[in-house]
Amino acid sequence: KEILALSLNHSLSYFYQTDTTINCLSLMESTKKQLSLEVLPWLVVHSDGTLERLAGTEVCPPGLDPETGVLSKDIIIDPKTDLSARIYRPDSIQPGQKLPVVLYFHGGAFLISSASLPNYHTSINKLVAQANIIAVSVNYRLAPEHPLPTAYEDSWNALQGVQAGNEPWINDYADFNQFFLAGDSAGANISHHLAFRAKQSDHTVKIKGIGMIHPYFWGTQPVGSEVTDEARKQMWRFVCPSDKGSDDPWINPFADGSPNLEGLECERVIITVAERDILRERGKMYYEKLVNSNWRGNVEIMETKGKDHVFHIFEPNCDEAKEMVRRLALFINQVEA
Repeated sequence: KEILALSLNHSLSYFYQTDTTINCLSLMESTKKQLSLEVLPWLVVHSDGTLERLAGTEVCPPGLDPETGVLSKDIIIDPKTDLSARIYRPDSIQPGQKLPVVLYFHGGAFLISSASLPNYHTSINKLVAQANIIAVSVNYRLAPEHPLPTAYEDSWNALQGVQAGNEPWINDYADFNQFFLAGDSAGANISHHLAFRAKQSDHTVKIKGIGMIHPYFWGTQPVGSEVTDEARKQMWRFVCPSDKGSDDPWINPFADGSPNLEGLECERVIITVAERDILRERGKMYYEKLVNSNWRGNVEIMETKGKDHVFHIFEPNCDEAKEMVRRLALFINQVEA
């Protein structure tokens, strides 16, 4: 398990979610005013201030996946920060063949996980095979050691690095006229923000579309079943030191100071939500506000019945996960569902 140093100087209370059951976390202050915090099943902060990740630390190597016929390798984007990514392509691709490019951002509440996590590796392999694309899965740095907006900065640097022309697989096979952002949970949040930043840049390729899988948005005023869950409000304060709390524009795209959705820099968006996911209503709200804005693109939404948050990562072979990947592939290839 990875042990990392962390200094906590403020009092927090949390809840954690295991499957669909919400459990109370313990928060204790020692006689020396040091905090011991359990954010189960993700991480533990010990009374001496050290942080131990309990989940999302597993690693699998890149290579040829015999099930999907997808080849992958790890690349360094920025040696100064150790920013890296895992790039994927179909092994059967022919010389001169150009495929759509998807820049993918993993989830994990900005706290855990990586592109080399076995579940993510499996999921991206399946998407690449189904959609016949080039995918670049980004290893942005994690909070709390690297508080936000570090993850956004790393993701933006990855976007620019992919377009810089230093990677042979990109140079040989990428069609930048078909460039997409995608991500699940926190990764969907990142995709949203990068689309606005891209509009302000004169040196960024045009974004064709965004795939938002179970997007991680929140707000001070609860929506729907959010009233039962204080966890993410408190978790957000742990990830992002901000006096705006859950109405910080990083987490609430409709709060004061957030850019107007009509400025979203892409032509198409697909949003997927899950029936049992407490974040479902935020995803639906995003869809409705985008539809009712002056944004001139096309947006679609897909809801998966009977499933919870990022189920496709944990159940990649279930019928619902296969259907979601199929819909994402159709979206990328501009085929009607």
